[in-house]
Amino acid sequence: MHTRWRLTLARVLILLAFTGILEILCAAGTIDPLTMQPPHRILLDLVHLLGSGSFNRAIARTLSNAMIATSMAIIVGVVAGSLIHRIRGLRDALDLLFSTWYAVPVLAFYPLLIVIFGLTNLPSIMIGFMQGVVAVIVTTLDGLDRVPRVLRKLARTQHMTTLETAWLITLPAAAPWLLGGAKLAVVFSIIGVVASEFLMAREGMGFEISYAYNNFDNARMYPLIVLVIVFSVTVNSLLLRWEARLARRRGLKP
Repeated sequence: MHTRWRLTLARVLILLAFTGILEILCAAGTIDPLTMQPPHRILLDLVHLLGSGSFNRAIARTLSNAMIATSMAIIVGVVAGSLIHRIRGLRDALDLLFSTWYAVPVLAFYPLLIVIFGLTNLPSIMIGFMQGVVAVIVTTLDGLDRVPRVLRKLARTQHMTTLETAWLITLPAAAPWLLGGAKLAVVFSIIGVVASEFLMAREGMGFEISYAYNNFDNARMYPLIVLVIVFSVTVNSLLLRWEARLARRRGLKP
């Protein structure tokens, strides 16, 4: 408990120090106001933006698409990782793809996805899904590799089916690694959704950030960027606490 509070305090202090440095640089004129307003001004603009309600639709669109993409990445990633783990030859064949996946410019598929799905939410969701699913597959494989053999032997002695073994034995045992994959899926899916909206979408936070960027509207751009960061950090903090709790129960952390 004390260690967790110390870590939280350290993170808060680092954030405050970074914010303070930016505030000083902005006040001294080192950072031009046209480039970035002071952090306190960004916070005030964010409060005004949220209070006005003018961006509620864009915020709801992006966050809902990101959560759908994340959910798809987690479900498909866990199922695919479980199946691949059982087929050694398939895993060996896909290892190179997994290790190089994030060198692939996934956003290059966005025009193709627009042709297939039209100017709907689906292209952005699919980009977010493609960004997050491989991270979940890799962490699922890693977690299943670490399941003690005695648990698998127990499943065999109880004559459990493959589905029962996965649902009741192996996946719960690999839960800390699955949560690690979920954290990555959240981040990568949000990046994919916002980036796709930034490029070609007609709605969403990515589109609004792009519009503000092209029009030098810092009062809109930076608060939206901060809002995306706050959402990602909040979700990942909750998952991190859950992951740490599961890991402590299994003796993986002090």
